[in-house]
Amino acid sequence: MKIPTPYYLIDEKRLLRNLKIIQQVRELSGAKSVLALKCFSTWSVFELMNQYMDGTTSSSLFEARLGFEKFGKETHAYCVGYSPEDILAVTRFADKIIFNSVSQLDRYYDIAKSAKLGLRVNPGISYSHFDLADPARKHSRLGVADKAELEKQIHRLSGFLFHYNCENDDIDTFCQQLDIIGDCYGDMLKRLQWVSLGGGLYFTKEGYPVEKFSKRLAEFARKFDVQVYLEPGESAITGCAELVTSVVDLVHNEMDIAIVDASVEGHMLDLLIYRLSAKIDSGDAGNHKYMVAGRSCLAGDVFGNFQFENKLEIGSEIRFADAAGYTMVKKNWFNGLQMPAIAVRRLDGSVEAIRQFSYTDFLNSLS
Repeated sequence: MKIPTPYYLIDEKRLLRNLKIIQQVRELSGAKSVLALKCFSTWSVFELMNQYMDGTTSSSLFEARLGFEKFGKETHAYCVGYSPEDILAVTRFADKIIFNSVSQLDRYYDIAKSAKLGLRVNPGISYSHFDLADPARKHSRLGVADKAELEKQIHRLSGFLFHYNCENDDIDTFCQQLDIIGDCYGDMLKRLQWVSLGGGLYFTKEGYPVEKFSKRLAEFARKFDVQVYLEPGESAITGCAELVTSVVDLVHNEMDIAIVDASVEGHMLDLLIYRLSAKIDSGDAGNHKYMVAGRSCLAGDVFGNFQFENKLEIGSEIRFADAAGYTMVKKNWFNGLQMPAIAVRRLDGSVEAIRQFSYTDFLNSLS
């Protein structure tokens, strides 16, 4: 099926590879996995994902509702700051409601107490390559750091959320962190029903010691008699999608520059935020070097420098890899550029155009 560029293409076979590892971890460790919708909310593949995962976790009312309506199974609701309207709405469908602060727990306890309640804990440790994404950064607002205050709230709670990792693929660091949490919070954990270790654990990475990881999770769960949850986002969908683009112009300014019909600012915003280069599966395989740039007016709208086997021409297709996590959830209408369509290559190999966007969508996003 020919779909006009630009479009995101999700490959269910690649997605299935990650999901089977998530299933393996559950079977070996007993830990449950809930999809972090802040990373990936494209519900056209939820029918496949919910066969291998236990539900969803959210960062807002809308994400929580989406998980409940489109994914099913468990619905964990977390938000850095709920409004009164949020709480009233989320109590209608959330299995677990997790508060970011004691003040929010106090304010909404009577409204939310019909659900299993949790608090986010800031253990003061973290793993992140970027200060922007470090939940233990100085003056962090994410979670409760005061252990004495946590102790006072135990009678109201059924669980804790620890989310302190970002792209942590180091098993030894993970094990050290788990020991710290057990040592610092073990007495409280023994009085709770569940604990979430959050997301940011890159356990679906090629070569990751899944069995060792699972063994440590199982030991932790037995020691403190808690149900362990993981919140995979990137680990669930890494490597499963591409942003497919076409070259619309070729210019030269000390080097060859290819301009494509998409935008870093609009369609792969995380690259710009973290100053990263996009990935192209064959981006270092040839002798023809190009800077590949987006077509927005932002001067720094650049996907990166790549080596191509053949010279590029107007209409040449360029596929940016790993375009699932934090892409579609952040896409925007900057410059009024054509929004990439969303397509899925199903397990049987057929390609389905799920959603195409038009001027009407642009119009209705504004007022």
